[in-house]
Amino acid sequence: MTLRHLRIFVAVYQERSITKASDRLHLAQPSVSLAIRELEENYKIRLFERFSRRIFITEQGEQLYDYALHIISLFDEMEEKIPAWKQSATLRIGSSVTIGNFLLPSLIQQYTMQYPSASPKVTINNSGFIEEAVLNNQLDFALVEGTPQHNQIISEPFLEDRICFICSPKHPLLQKKDVSLKDISACPFVLREKGSAGREAAEDLMNYSQLPMTILWESVSTQSLVRAVSRNIGISALPCLLVAEALNQGTVSCIPFDAPALHRSFSIIYHQNKYLTENARRFMEMCRSFGAET
Repeated sequence: MTLRHLRIFVAVYQERSITKASDRLHLAQPSVSLAIRELEENYKIRLFERFSRRIFITEQGEQLYDYALHIISLFDEMEEKIPAWKQSATLRIGSSVTIGNFLLPSLIQQYTMQYPSASPKVTINNSGFIEEAVLNNQLDFALVEGTPQHNQIISEPFLEDRICFICSPKHPLLQKKDVSLKDISACPFVLREKGSAGREAAEDLMNYSQLPMTILWESVSTQSLVRAVSRNIGISALPCLLVAEALNQGTVSCIPFDAPALHRSFSIIYHQNKYLTENARRFMEMCRSFGAET
């Protein structure tokens, strides 16, 4: 049975007439009569008694009317409210730490100014954690560094950055004319936790070149690593955007070394089976625009 059957039944009940119900619904009388008959046959009950061209509601019809009226009312209420859901639905956004610190706050501010009824909920963690959350449908989409390897994740680059090796302004490496990866490998490191973009880039580069790494300090806080580097406790590998302020202030210095493996894309990622709401598509388009203008 369909909602159409219930609407026809309610109209006949309220009008106590097939003819009047047909006029009210702009349907042919045979269509109305057929719908009532199909309801009765489906539930094996009698809804109306017919005497002398008049119809009378049965006890079963009275009981069905209460349910039908409630169902129709709920459906109409849902139909009325669904458009508002599109605007106010919670948007679950994930972000790697770099993007969460550097880029996401301004994007969220811009988005909520344009769409005040939107309700973004943000999760910031390392890229590995965020990718797992996308796979497990705990996030609608995310902004991460690099390109995820999982074949169920769709990845779309929207901004470029690179990993830079940083050191204290007094570090001896800054006195060398040409700094090699072997020179960098010989220094003690202070790094982010496993799964972070900077650490993965540094470890991949060293492993590929078969060079050792000595990690003295591991922290989830970029600020603590920058302070450690500024005090010459070790060198670090961090996204340039994340340490741009410290570099500009002269707190730390960038070691003059570059390699293709250190260049990374910021990407929008989402599960291949994920339905992207209008809110999600709007936010993603804002990210694309930001990348194009930067």
